[in-house]
Amino acid sequence: MTEVTLIGMGASAATLTQEGYAALRAARRVAGARRLLDALPPAVTADRVPAVRCADVLAALQGVEGPVAALYSGDTGFYSGADGLVELLRRQGIPFRVLPGLSSVQLLAARLGRPWQDWRLVSAHGVPYDPVQAVCGGRPVLFLTGTGEGSPRALCARLAAAGLAGLPVTVGENLACPGEKITQGTAGQLAETAFGPLAVLLAEAAPRAPRRAPGWPDEAFARADGIPMTKQAVRAQILAGLAVTPGDTAWDVGAGTGSVSIELAFANGGAPVYAVECLPEACALIRDNCRRHGAWNVRVVEGTAPEALEQLPAPDLVFVGGSRGRLAPILDRALAANPAVRLCISAIALETLAAAIAALTSRGLQAHVTQIAAAHAPGTGRLHLLRGENPVFLITAGK
Repeated sequence: MTEVTLIGMGASAATLTQEGYAALRAARRVAGARRLLDALPPAVTADRVPAVRCADVLAALQGVEGPVAALYSGDTGFYSGADGLVELLRRQGIPFRVLPGLSSVQLLAARLGRPWQDWRLVSAHGVPYDPVQAVCGGRPVLFLTGTGEGSPRALCARLAAAGLAGLPVTVGENLACPGEKITQGTAGQLAETAFGPLAVLLAEAAPRAPRRAPGWPDEAFARADGIPMTKQAVRAQILAGLAVTPGDTAWDVGAGTGSVSIELAFANGGAPVYAVECLPEACALIRDNCRRHGAWNVRVVEGTAPEALEQLPAPDLVFVGGSRGRLAPILDRALAANPAVRLCISAIALETLAAAIAALTSRGLQAHVTQIAAAHAPGTGRLHLLRGENPVFLITAGK
């Protein structure tokens, strides 16, 4: 074995580059998935070894005098097994070269007559992936799909369940192969359609309010009598205290109007935000505000904490805006799910402040208290008179 050539085949032998075809003809042995080997033309060596895992491919190619080749579908640089083989070859000091191929991204873009340089490229093939988080990034998303939860149908169903049933989507099946088919529609429509295993899904960017710094104007949110809302200055400090970063899963316990949930939904890059609220009318208001802003990654959980938290994924951060006197078990549930969770509790009454500090301290956490007293001067006539809001305490803890 003088050199290993890693070759991206594209979708079929018809999409092989001339460079890749020449390397295959020169190879004494070729290893790769059986489907790819069976599609090779007769001019390529008959010494073809089915292998998929990197170690198996390398083992299949060893002991051969002269050039050998490893064959991969699509492009060697796009979610390809070639990456693992390259690492093995480098580790063992074996010379190699890599020849790219046409990817499913290029093929679908060409079929649609669209450029793809602004698409986000992700894989849902054999790995769990949240399609809602992906489409909340402001760009079209191309999913490599698979079967089960990673199929186009399942991904579209999750988009539809999040309120994105009308989102335009496209599925490309068997691209550049017999039986090629392009299907366009909405996520709701394609959630009812079965597709073959060789498919990709293109979802357009979800409509969202423009991204901005935390602390949206209070007027941006729909209100209802008797349902509290965390005000602008406090919301901005909550996000700062929680140190929200993209990818953080968040719980908003006692979500009220959903204003904090929506701020979190834009600050965490589209990751899930669970708005937990026990009042049905408040849950309806949260859903309305989410639709207004395009906060599709907010999941409204109707129920009383901590029982409503039992089935939620582990959080990276938790905001407790209302506990109905059950702060201690809420904290226990959050810490049981993630001992390193970042916590923020809001309090207006001094009794609530004292209870929050005591609850955090008794659980071995250092409580940090910030008091916010905001006032606004709306301007009436010639005079600007300050109108104060209730002072709010924010108690934060966690790593």
